[in-house]
Amino acid sequence: MKQTSSNRGTISEIAARAGVSIPTVSRVLNGRPDVAPATRARIEQILKESGYVHSKAARGLRKGSSGIIDLLVPGLDNPYVTEIIRGVEEALRRTGLRLALSFTQDLPLGEMQWLDKIADRATDGAILVLARGQSSRLDELRRRGIPFIFVDYRGELGPEVPSVGTTNWAGGRMAVEYLLSLGHRRIAIIAGPASLRCSLDRIAGYRAALEAAGIPIDPELIRPGDFRLQSGYTQTSALLALPHPPTAIFTGNDLQAMGVFKALYLRNIHVPEHMSVIGFDDIPLTTIVSPSLTSVRQPLFDMGRVATSMLIRLIAGEPLDSLRVELATTLITRESCTPPPSPTLKPREDSQQSTLE
Repeated sequence: MKQTSSNRGTISEIAARAGVSIPTVSRVLNGRPDVAPATRARIEQILKESGYVHSKAARGLRKGSSGIIDLLVPGLDNPYVTEIIRGVEEALRRTGLRLALSFTQDLPLGEMQWLDKIADRATDGAILVLARGQSSRLDELRRRGIPFIFVDYRGELGPEVPSVGTTNWAGGRMAVEYLLSLGHRRIAIIAGPASLRCSLDRIAGYRAALEAAGIPIDPELIRPGDFRLQSGYTQTSALLALPHPPTAIFTGNDLQAMGVFKALYLRNIHVPEHMSVIGFDDIPLTTIVSPSLTSVRQPLFDMGRVATSMLIRLIAGEPLDSLRVELATTLITRESCTPPPSPTLKPREDSQQSTLE
């Protein structure tokens, strides 16, 4: 069947990345056996990473479908969510599908209201981004025959639940290893809620880096947060009040790092001269603040794109290569980190108790 120019371009890009011909990529897409196993594995991995939507899967949606993909998110107040949405839209751009966006406001009631809206099966499938990591609606989705996939699910998933996530443990470890390489030894972490799997994994990566360097774990330097700006501010204030405050702070996400910046600014503590700071997510805000924020990049755009590609295959009745996909995190170094100051930081006591709006 004749391909569209859009698909030809996509296959051409994949062939170039894999170092093979376009017909070889086509043979893999069509399930033909005349491709060497190593070559097939390389092409399939690139297809997965690129979020390529096979034309066969896209065609399978056009018969008896609503033409709608639902995307359920907490809200739009966090750039973390908007980056995932951008990835979903990019994957849908190559199809005739429309995106329906709904908000939970981080409440179970929001999920139930969304389910009520699709009671008539007026959706082909759903992508779920649930920041608090709780959902009691999986059985209801299965009962209604609605394919679904989770993005960055923060609770515990069973082996049969399809999802796209990222390497949180590795991200936490590489952030701390970078600070150690600069000479820091008093390194604090402001994590997310202890009930979330991603928070525990990032703390575990933090601990692993310190233990590998032979540095004792100081419980006072491990602080809980809630992935919101205010918790970064509050926990930084507590860290600065310690008899021996840290010289570097690693936060569970970039919004908390903004709270760290605020707490330091109000005490005339300069970043990075007096305190190094690393965030997590690498949202666009990291390049706007001054100094620009070093952050562990969670490939949010690609997570949305890959999840959409997987969902389209589920809707078309095609098997997935893997139900659990984890994309790699990378450390993006900018201006917020430097070797620790000497002598040890002595924070100025600020009588003004400021809170964040």
